[in-house]
Amino acid sequence: MDITMPDMDGLQALKEILKVDPTARVAMCSAMGQQSMVIEALKAGARDFVVKPFDVARVVGAVQKLVS
Repeated sequence: MDITMPDMDGLQALKEILKVDPTARVAMCSAMGQQSMVIEALKAGARDFVVKPFDVARVVGAVQKLVS
């Protein structure tokens, strides 16, 4: 899930998702300047993050982490 989204930012969305399903596995993504929000998201329960622009190997690694 992206940190920056219309209507609700990714951190707010993450918190709402985890209220509904505390076992949800969510990975966040962000542009280079948003690492502080990603760290906050990890503390809130995100399982991983990927920085944009995406590196294919990094995305695959994040997905593998989520499904393992």
